[in-house]
Amino acid sequence: MAFGELKQRQGVMWGSAPFEEIARQISVMHDDLVARLDPQPGQRWLDLGTGTGEVAFRAARAGAQVSASDLSPELVDTAKRQAAEQGLEIDFAVVDAEKTPYGDASFEVVSSSVGVIFAPDHRAIAGELARVTQPGGRIGLTAWRPNVGVGEMFVAMKPFQPPPPEGAGSPFQWGDESYVEGLLGDAFELEFHEGDSPQTGESGEQIWDDYVSWYGPSRTLHDSLEPERRAELNRTMAEFFERFRGEDGIHQSRPYIVILGRRR
Repeated sequence: MAFGELKQRQGVMWGSAPFEEIARQISVMHDDLVARLDPQPGQRWLDLGTGTGEVAFRAARAGAQVSASDLSPELVDTAKRQAAEQGLEIDFAVVDAEKTPYGDASFEVVSSSVGVIFAPDHRAIAGELARVTQPGGRIGLTAWRPNVGVGEMFVAMKPFQPPPPEGAGSPFQWGDESYVEGLLGDAFELEFHEGDSPQTGESGEQIWDDYVSWYGPSRTLHDSLEPERRAELNRTMAEFFERFRGEDGIHQSRPYIVILGRRR
């Protein structure tokens, strides 16, 4: 599968469920990122892979002049609706983050909270981040740690998924500081911070049901399987979350990193 076809499918996949419900569950991550970037009135700000707009909303409420984009038309429509409900003026667009229409050095701040990490061509993303950020400007990204938390959940789902196309990067590579240094270190002075956005719930079954209802990748995988295989996926994922049961229900640590950079 060529990346063009893959990205077309990704746009449909991410828009297949009400991601705004998932976005609310990771609000601690969005708050962390925006606080570290410290939006200022009038600041030219771009949020790439905006999803349903949570980071863009926070920056706009602080007075930044925000543009925001995503690959999924459905998610952008939801973000536009929610921005209007909140009285926020944000320039939303459907954009492939690997090849954006924005001019060189157009923005003082470029953000993406677990957004652009899901694009398949990591080098292209790194190039766009460098191109659209003005000298002395800043970037801020969040990424899940590999093999723990959300990364561990994806490992549990992997036996049920088709293999990724050759050459496509994994989103969890962005959770490794040395990998990010290799991608962005020439263009940005980087620093890294750690955080946690825990998964909580009453039961493993309830948590997985929520993912199937609200999270496009999980819903798409679930709906693509034959009934017996689908039932096996449901059992596997419910049992996965049950591993994190404590006295007060399910509590799974989901570590992430905040990647901050200043354009050289």
